[in-house]
Order: sequence, then structure tokens, then C-alpha cells
Amino acid sequence: MTNKEKIYAEIESISEEYFEELYWLIKKFADAKPIKKKSTFMSKLKSIEIEGPEDFAANLDLYLNGEKSVE
Repeated sequence: MTNKEKIYAEIESISEEYFEELYWLIKKFADAKPIKKKSTFMSKLKSIEIEGPEDFAANLDLYLNGEKSVE
């Protein structure tokens, strides 16, 4: 018997008058558990930080071919 089946079996044994309280207990438990998202390639790229001049992105080609330099 899986844990899910055990939980369902216990719920079946509970009186209807306690369902409202049980619902809020389960809801509170579910809301407290953080949902882990799988890291995507784009989210990993967003986390990369570099140090450079303020105009680095706008003038990347100039920095790469040496027309501008970091002072």
C-alpha cells in the first residue's frame, strides 16, 4: 500500500463533520511546501553576471574587435 493509499484510507475513516478542518489542514500543509521548479537553460543564463563598462552590451562588437577598451 502506497502512502497515498494510506492517506485515502484514513480519510475514509474520518467523520464528515471533520472534513472542513481536515481540508484547511491539508491546504495549509500544501501551501507551506515550496514547489521546486527544474532549472531551465534560460534561467541559468539569466543568473550569470559579468563586470564591465555600462555601455558593454550596446557596444559589444567594438569591445571585441578592440575599437573600444576598458579603462
